[in-house]
Amino acid sequence: MTPDTETRREGKPSVRVESISLGEVATDLHNSQLFADTAVEELFGVDQVERVTAQAEAVLVEPGEDKLSYWLVLSGTIHAERPEPDGSVTMVGTAARGEGFGEVPLLLGKMKAVFRVRAVEDSVLLRFGEEAFWTLMSCCPSVRKVVLANMGQRLQIYQVEALHREKLVSLGTLSAGLMHELHNPGAAAKRAASLLRENLMRLQQLSLRFSDHPKTEEQLGCIRGLLEHAMRGCHAKALSSIEQADAEEALSEWLIQAGVENAYQIAPSLVEIGFEQQELDCARSYFEPSSFSDALNWLGALVSSVSQVCAIEESISRISDLASAVKKFAYGGDSPKELDVHDSLQSTLTILGHKLRIKEIAVEKRFNASPSTIVTRGSALSQVWTNLIDNAADASPLKGQIEISTWTEPDWLVVCIGDHGGGIPPETLPRIFDAFFTTKPQGSGTGLGLEIVHRIVTQKFGGKIDVESKPGDTRFVVRLPRKSAAETQAAGEKNGKA
Repeated sequence: MTPDTETRREGKPSVRVESISLGEVATDLHNSQLFADTAVEELFGVDQVERVTAQAEAVLVEPGEDKLSYWLVLSGTIHAERPEPDGSVTMVGTAARGEGFGEVPLLLGKMKAVFRVRAVEDSVLLRFGEEAFWTLMSCCPSVRKVVLANMGQRLQIYQVEALHREKLVSLGTLSAGLMHELHNPGAAAKRAASLLRENLMRLQQLSLRFSDHPKTEEQLGCIRGLLEHAMRGCHAKALSSIEQADAEEALSEWLIQAGVENAYQIAPSLVEIGFEQQELDCARSYFEPSSFSDALNWLGALVSSVSQVCAIEESISRISDLASAVKKFAYGGDSPKELDVHDSLQSTLTILGHKLRIKEIAVEKRFNASPSTIVTRGSALSQVWTNLIDNAADASPLKGQIEISTWTEPDWLVVCIGDHGGGIPPETLPRIFDAFFTTKPQGSGTGLGLEIVHRIVTQKFGGKIDVESKPGDTRFVVRLPRKSAAETQAAGEKNGKA
């Protein structure tokens, strides 16, 4: 018998290890599940084992240790624990008197310990080294049967726990993605509500001033027609940047010549909803110059209010669609429908308009795709444009510019969104679509935006997304199939029959 060895760390429980013969613990072995049907005399090749006496809370094994052993508890209770990255500890198993543990890593060929093994109370154990364990497995069928049965049970428990943890991770990823997507429409609705309140106060003031003078039938008819146009819808047909800029400049100059106050503020709102100079001529003809200015400011405030209400409706609809998407995650999606990509892009620019204005970012639109419609389900494309344009705005310098171009290829409708920021480093480029990977400062990004974009484009639409980046020029190119998967399959079947 070798002398006792004692491991004691300052302020921590001690562990005493001694080498003994199996005959000294023959009674304890017979009372255990492992050796209940095996006499000590039948254990050929295993003469000496280590008896470990541990005080309560003593740690017997730390994760990462390269010395693997099989243990048999003679008295006391042992816990196997997994330390988590956040500092918490998950208990993965318990062993009481007469029970063995430690066979799983040995039988699976592991090189290092996975769990922390801790004595819950004062305990005594037998420790079989790797060589002794394999000798037991080869010479004793009854021992082998018990060990393999225990391993099967433990693996089943591990699998159930792993499945549960995977579900929690998936739920966490889904929740984080949902919160990421809810932020933009929620913030846009809040901003629109604030602007709407300001517009309503201005409308009240203008209405009181405007009502001081009686109106003729011609004036009332003109106002009625303008009002009907303003209430007709949220947006006119989407214009390219050049078309929109030209229309705004022409209308602004016309309003200034007519003596209208705030001409440059009113013109963009009127153009956005589709007003043209000819339609406003009636007001100029029937109103005095001062009344005409009040009438156009009143119309501008009304149109702006309608736009803000539309923005709120669209934001709430986006939130509703995202909430519905969680349900559809399990139960499937909507029926297919046609969507105009240009309108979808314009709506996203409206949602993000406030952020673009704060940084004074110009948006250059080159809408050349024809036709510009694709078959889609739900609001997935809005999520793609929101993330890409939002990232482009974050990357752009103050008073920068974002370009949004569309064109068609034989089988694809292509959308390119580019910015002139600092670019994406070459070493980072391969990882930008990985979940939770972000180069933004801590607290500024979740690392989920581009992962969501990639998943929607490639999995939901069967499309492709490519990235080209260098300092001062970064472009995300999204290719979406012009035909739905069902149409493509039907065409293939038709050609096959032909």
